[in-house]
Formats: sequence, C-alpha cells, structure tokens
Amino acid sequence: RFSLLHLNLEEYYFEHHRANHIINKGCRDERKVRGSLKICSKSIIFEPDEIIQPIIKIPLRDCIAIKAPEDNETNNPFTWDTSGGISVICNQVFLIKERNIIGSYKTVRGKTEYLFQLDVAGKLGDVVQTLHQLYRASCLDKLGDQAAMITAILQSRLARTSFDKNRFQSISETLHMECKAEMVTPLVTNPGHVCVTDANLYFQPLNGYPKPVVQITLQNVRRIYKRRHGLMPLGLEVFCTENDLCSDIYLKFYNYQDRDELYFLIATYIENHITEHTAESYMLQWQRGHISNYQYLLHLNNLADRSCNDLSQYPVFPWIIADYSSSVLDLTKPETFRDLSKPIGALNKERLDRLLTRYREMPDPKFMYGSHYSSPGYVLFYLVRVAPEHMLCLQNGKFDHADRMFNSLAETWKNCLDGATDFKELIPEFYENDSSFLVNSLKLDLGKRQGGKTVEDVELPPWASGPDDFLQKCQEALESQYVSEHLHEWIDIIFGYKQKGSEAVAAHNVFHPLTYEGGVDLNSIMDPNEKVALLTQILEFGQTPKQLFTSPHPQRIVPKLRSLPRAPSHSVSIAESPVSPNEESFEDLTEESITLAWNNMAKLTLHEQYKIHKEAITGIAVTCNGSSVFTTSQDSTLKMFSRESKTLQRSVSFSNMALSSCLILPGDTTVICSSWDNHIYFYSIAFGRQQDVLMGHDDAVSRICWSDERLYSASWDSTVKVWRCVPGETLSNKKHHFELLAELEHDISVNTIDLSAASALLASGTKEGTISIWDVATATVLHQLPCHSGTVCDAAFSPADGRHLLSAGEDGCFKVTDVQTGMLISSVTAEEPQRCFRWDGNTILSGSQSGELLIWDLLGGKVTERIKGHAGAVTSLWMNEQCTSVVTGGEDRQIMFWKLQY
Repeated sequence: RFSLLHLNLEEYYFEHHRANHIINKGCRDERKVRGSLKICSKSIIFEPDEIIQPIIKIPLRDCIAIKAPEDNETNNPFTWDTSGGISVICNQVFLIKERNIIGSYKTVRGKTEYLFQLDVAGKLGDVVQTLHQLYRASCLDKLGDQAAMITAILQSRLARTSFDKNRFQSISETLHMECKAEMVTPLVTNPGHVCVTDANLYFQPLNGYPKPVVQITLQNVRRIYKRRHGLMPLGLEVFCTENDLCSDIYLKFYNYQDRDELYFLIATYIENHITEHTAESYMLQWQRGHISNYQYLLHLNNLADRSCNDLSQYPVFPWIIADYSSSVLDLTKPETFRDLSKPIGALNKERLDRLLTRYREMPDPKFMYGSHYSSPGYVLFYLVRVAPEHMLCLQNGKFDHADRMFNSLAETWKNCLDGATDFKELIPEFYENDSSFLVNSLKLDLGKRQGGKTVEDVELPPWASGPDDFLQKCQEALESQYVSEHLHEWIDIIFGYKQKGSEAVAAHNVFHPLTYEGGVDLNSIMDPNEKVALLTQILEFGQTPKQLFTSPHPQRIVPKLRSLPRAPSHSVSIAESPVSPNEESFEDLTEESITLAWNNMAKLTLHEQYKIHKEAITGIAVTCNGSSVFTTSQDSTLKMFSRESKTLQRSVSFSNMALSSCLILPGDTTVICSSWDNHIYFYSIAFGRQQDVLMGHDDAVSRICWSDERLYSASWDSTVKVWRCVPGETLSNKKHHFELLAELEHDISVNTIDLSAASALLASGTKEGTISIWDVATATVLHQLPCHSGTVCDAAFSPADGRHLLSAGEDGCFKVTDVQTGMLISSVTAEEPQRCFRWDGNTILSGSQSGELLIWDLLGGKVTERIKGHAGAVTSLWMNEQCTSVVTGGEDRQIMFWKLQY
C-alpha cells in the first residue's frame, strides 16, 4: 500500500524496519499493530500490515521530541517488558488510506505521542541518530539549507554502500561502469547505484524499493535519450520499444560526466543494432506517410526532452477538435477543427487583445501568458481519475476543488478559450486507446460541485457514444486530412521557429522567460535558498519543450482525394466521369508496377556487359523502345550500341575533349552531348552526323537536361543556362535556333543539375558542395544550402511529387532537402562516395566509388542490399520509366545491362 508518492516532493525514502506500533501503552486496552517503520528525509511513515489501518505519516518539522527511553528512566514505558522502543512526540500527523481507500489525507492536530518498537533492538541507536540528523535538517529556516543538509546525508549513505555484484545475471558479466544516480518516476526520485556490464544495465535502489534491483538487457534497448532534468543536463532515459510513450527506466545522475559516460557505453553497444533517429529523419518518414501524425508528435516530444516520467516536461499534444456540442462530428468541415496556426492563448481575439495590452505595459522581461500550456498540475488535472495519489502528492494530500476538476470536455475547451489564465493543451492519452482516465472506476470521492452534483465520469460531447468512441474519434481527427495539412503550423509554435524571438512575438507565443531552455543558469546562482525557490517555481509552472527546428516546418505530403470516388463502375456513367475509367486504371497500374519494382530492387541481376570505350563512361541514354543505347565517355566519343544485335553500331567524335553527358530528344531522332570543350553537340540519329553545335559556355559543360523545347546546361563557368531551342529542318540544312532565356549565376563550378517533374524548379549542385533550388520561371534562387563538404556528384527531385531533393556528395553523404522550406531533413552517411543514383522517394539505387550497386532504405538510413558491379567507380546510371531495367557505366569502361527478376 505504501508508495513513494506518500512522501513530499523532493523527499527521499532511506530505510525501513519491521516494527510494532504500540497503542495505549500500559493501559488495559494496550495493543500492538504490526508493520513497517520507514525513515524518510522529511518524515517518519508507519505502514501497518492490516490494510484496514491507516498509514501514519509524521512530518519531522512537526515533531517536538524523538527519543529512545533510557533503561534507568522512571516511568519508562519500555523497561518492564521490551527494548528497541522509539518515542515520537509531535503536533501533527497525517492518516493516509484509511480503510485502504484512496482519498484526501486526514490531518490529526494536537500534541500526541507515538511509540514504535523495532524488531531488531540493536538497530535502535542508529535509527534514532539518523532521525535526529534529519530532524535538525527539517528545523532549518531556509529551504536551501534544508536541501543541502539532506543531500549531504544522502551522499554519505551512498558513499558507504555500493552495487551488490551478486545481483548480476551471470558470473561471466564484465563490469564497465558503476556510479550513483536516482531513478525518476512521476513526482518521485529514488537514489541508488547504477551498474553497466557488457550485457545489462542495473539500478539498485538504496532502500530496496520497489524491488531490490531493476535490470535491463542491453540487447533489448531500442532508443536512448539524454534528458534535461530540473533544468540540468543530468537525465538519461532508456526505451526497449520503438513507439511506446513510456520508457523502461529514467535515471538522473549527480554529474553530467557520469551521465555522458553511461550514454556512450549504451549507445556504443546498441549502435550496431539500431539507427539513432533525428527530428529530421522522423520528419521525412512523416512527410512521406510512413508514420502517423500521432507517432510523429510522440517522437518530437521525445526529442524535445518530454517524458512521461517528468510531469514538468510531460509530452504535449494539441487540442484538435473545436466542436463539443454537435450530435455528429463532421471531419470534412474546417470549422470542426481548432486553428493550429495559433497558440491556445491567441484563439480568442478579445482575450488576446486584453493580454497584449498588459504585455505592452509590462516592464522587461515581458511575457503574454501568466501560465503555461503544460505543467504538472495540468497533466494531473486530466489524469486524476487514474493517478489520484499523484494529485494528492502534488497538492499536499488534497484533491482540487470539485468545480475546478476535469468535469466536462465542453467546459474545459470553453475555459481554454475564455479563461483569463487557462492556456493548456492536451496530453497524448487523448489520442490513445485507454479511456480509463475519463472514468471514475476507482470510485474516488472527488467532492461535490456547487449545484450539489457529485464528480464522477468526465462528461463527453454528444457526438461520442462512450469513452472508447470519444478516443476513437479523437484519433480519427488527429489523422484527418485537415490536420495532416496543418499540423506543421502547430509544430512551428511548440517545437519550431515560432517558439522564441521575434517570430514568437509575432505569433503571440511568448511565455515567462524562466520556462525556456537556457532561461536561467542554475549553476550561476550561489545562494542555495534562491536556487531551490527558483527550481520549485519552474517545475510547478511548466517548461517549454527544447526547440527542435529554427526554420519553418515542411507540410505533410497529403495525397489529394480523387474527384471520382472508387465506386462500382455501373454507378457512374462515362459521360459524368472526369477521367475515362481505362485511363485512370492504367495510371494506377503504372504507379503500382513502379512501387512493386522498387520493393523488389534487391533482385536486380546482371544480364550482360560490354567494354566499348577507352575511358570512363560519363553518360547513358536509351531510345524509347530500348533497342539502342548511346553512351558518352572521357575518351571524347559518343557511341551507339544495339541491344538486339549486341554490337557497336556507331562511334562519333566531336572534338578531342571529354564528353560529360548525353540525352535523347523526344521522338528518338536527336542525341545531345555536353563536352569539356565548352560546347553542346546535337547529333542526328537518322542522318548519322553532327547536326548542330551550341557554343554556350566559357568552361566545360558538366550536365544537360531537356524539357518542353528547353535545354538546361550546367557548366564549370559557374552558370546554369536555360535555352529555348527551335529544331532545325534537317533536310534543308537549317540549323537549330537557340535563344538564351536565363542565366543562373553561382559562386563556383556547377557539377550537376536536375529538373522537377513539372519543370518548374531546377536544382544545381556545385564543386564546393552547395545545393541551390531555383524557380525556373523567374530565374530566382529559392534556397541555397551548404549540403556537402565536397563536390555534389548527383542530385534528383523525388519523382512522384517533387517535394524532396536528394543529393549525393564526395563526402559520402546522402542529404534530403525539403523543397518547399529548404530545410535539410535527412542525412545518411555511406562508407564511400556514391557517384550516381536513382530513387523513388523512399528507396535509393546508387552506384558507389568501389563499383558496387547499393540499395538503401532511406528512412531507415541503411543499406539493404549490395550488388557486385563494376571494377571501378560507377560513373553513370540509367533507369527506364517502369524502373525494371537499368544500365550502368563505370571507370572500368564497361557498360552493364541489369534487369529486375521477380
């Protein structure tokens, strides 16, 4: 029945002794109550074995005397039949769980003597000495002095003990580290010893409670996070699950060196098993629909130091639904939803205007809101029905007033909109499957409201048939299209660039300076009393999450619902259909076949290979029917190879300089080649001759693209040029007409370019590692990012939606950039540079420096397949539209033909 929650906040439980509580000593009705006497840093607690008896809590500060009566003392109640007795005289005690019912503590005031008799009389002297020490600490005037003295007593106890090695799972385990720490659970910290071996993480509580040792097998660890606890970088949280809200253990250390060493030991052990995820890697998974809105918010909370074990930093989730009065919840109407672009305090304009008036008149430091959106009190406001003892611990043994309880969803939402000091968001439980926090299943006496109504279950909105249905509809709302399209706006406010600075002021999102990370440096405060008071204030008030993003968060890629519902074909006539049924199904079929191809990319097999050049291959282009393959090389030649006859049919040289890339124009009549001699050559396939030449640049042309009668050329002269090409009439020997439409200036040589699917955007990569994203229509740069620490080898927009840009560099990194915001959202490091690639938004097929073809799971950040390929670097890679046929070229002068076999 005893719980650490019966202690005060910031109180420690040191030891326990089997004992009798002697009632009415020396009288006819004298009796002994068996139980356990617990010595805590601010109180003495007696837990009777009989559950009908209340737990007795005696605050040390209310004690008048604590003594072990001497044998020769007259009227000594112990002399005649026993020893090992302790007498405690006090002014006030609390009775907890009378008749084993959880409820407000009963306070007994007035001078009273309590007699306890220890089973082991030999321990009496030590126990009394400890109690005298703790009593002296509790009598100190200042909280800081009390805390310092209790800490000294605790550290002395920890120093006299060590981890019991007999608790190891195996005698063959090797000890790597041992140190002192505290295990953290909501509102409670429990001191003890931490041990890490080559197989397990152990925690042994000093008091042996709730069990002698907590053990976690390192092999089971999936995630590990450094935590800020009490504003100090001393916490560490370990998870053995991938997506769970609650961790397996949360430890708080006494110095950051111990914390960091333990983190390093566990992280080193698990790095072979799992990939550490960053906010950016989760963002990529979320944007692409691989994780839900709920899972993404859970991961962001974790990365921002929010933990279920720390009520001052509990995970924060948004209010989503704004309608608590309708009988049916309509998730297709925008007005059903809360405006996610504003903090709670800014949703009601009238209230906001009042707050802003006060804000403008306020001296520095200014803040708009006098309370936070997440605090221990708010968390327990929602959870009181399942965590009543936590509420009693936080509020000194009392429940809140019945009218201030979580009585009704509609009332709570209204108060968040209208209340002068109520700006709270929600907690994850509103979007999970356990509805017990909405139901008073423990039959708690939570008081009566003003109208005489007893506080029972939470009153639900009319559209919910019951608690489970309510949570189901909340989940549906969180995963709805509207929320998917707008959730990034809320993330900007809570975790992102609108959290601090001028953007926070503009978004009406300014809280008290103490709530922000770095708002106060506790180490710089020398006065222990000031430090304790400040820490208490911050922990009770609530804390703003760690800032994860400093630029606008990208929007989720939400597939637009088709205008034609997937209904049986007979219900819609072809005349009404915006798309012909055959056309739509063909489109779906193509999409499905491409997805199938990428899912089976590991089954890529080599069919044939040919050595047709004298130097490294630089470009590959294939005709629509796949019969002819054109390749360019550093040997300065363009070659035409026949797939059918497996023979080299043509070899053309335009100059003695290397060719850098090639492409075939629509219609398969012309091949365009770029050259290191600053020229671009047009070669007529039908007539077998050079048709035209464009002297377009002042240095080597590195890459060319073609779209919609426009040629895009990148060059080492630091430009990308956009040309409009009017084809020549070859028969009458008329040349192409070239008109320069735009010149995109760079600071250094451009090595690669790519066009988005709609040709509205162009990406360029330079020799210094910079990626630029350009608006082609206006010839303006939208984003310029220093992505790589060496030359950008290749870059490509995501084929289906163009929302992401993948780049590969000489530094061996793949980088994913969000096109809309310019935010770098994922980085994967390879063992060696990847020279060229193709991707579908999730999976990458890359050609490596060593000649292997690698298949990458981009979201998992790992190689899933290695395919033996060239004898030197893979320098060029072509893939057909169906993604089933691949041609590669390498430094080994080979071209290789690959097919998907599935």
